[in-house]
Amino acid sequence: MKEQRRVPDSANPKAGKRCSNYGEMIDVHFYPPMPVTIELTILYWMRHSSTELNDQSTQVQTRDRIVEAARQLFFERGYTATGIADVLKAADANSGSLYHFFPSKEDLLVAVLEKYQRMLEPQVLKPAFARTKDPIERLFKILEGYRLLLETTDFQLGCPIGNLALEVSNSHTKARTLIVENFQAWCEAVRGLIAEAGDRLPSDLDSEGFATHVLATMEGAVMLARAYRSLEPFDKTINQLKDYIRRLLRERSATKRRRTS
Repeated sequence: MKEQRRVPDSANPKAGKRCSNYGEMIDVHFYPPMPVTIELTILYWMRHSSTELNDQSTQVQTRDRIVEAARQLFFERGYTATGIADVLKAADANSGSLYHFFPSKEDLLVAVLEKYQRMLEPQVLKPAFARTKDPIERLFKILEGYRLLLETTDFQLGCPIGNLALEVSNSHTKARTLIVENFQAWCEAVRGLIAEAGDRLPSDLDSEGFATHVLATMEGAVMLARAYRSLEPFDKTINQLKDYIRRLLRERSATKRRRTS
């Protein structure tokens, strides 16, 4: 059995150089001969697979566009103040597409929180870590990122996860679970820095408790800065954290000296 198919120039040595994406018609043969039903199945797949792949790609792009639009709007306006119509306008999508992917607004919120989990490494950690190799300094470079956000947005934007935690934790159980997971991932990054610092810090330091302390310090500093419309409370809070860590470093250094003397 054979069928004529139009194939891409790159796959057809007879086509030569063309400006179009597709070359001339060629015959497609199956050797050895197959049962008709199998041949028909293969031909159907050949005809429709590229269209289906393009459709899938378009769907993924539409979904990603909706999630990103919602993420930005939730960040800027808050979850409650953002309407579905706002998301549709920002994403340049229709309501049918949105409800195809997200039957409810809460489902969209879940997708946004899942995206924040994926963004932690490339958007928060990597830029901070690129500025220094020292694990203690890297911690404060992360915090500097939040300070810069406050400054450049005139205190309009803070920590997106902290904002959502205050707004939806009591009313959206699934979202609250993902908020906790986002916080845990942030704390895990801090624990990784503590591990990298090695014996520079006291051996009995509770790394989990310390990471939670750093998270609470950051969230509180951001909240105060936004309330006061000033970086002063942020800087005072972070400076106290720096002082605490310096004391830990000195304590560990003194312990080492006593052991070697």
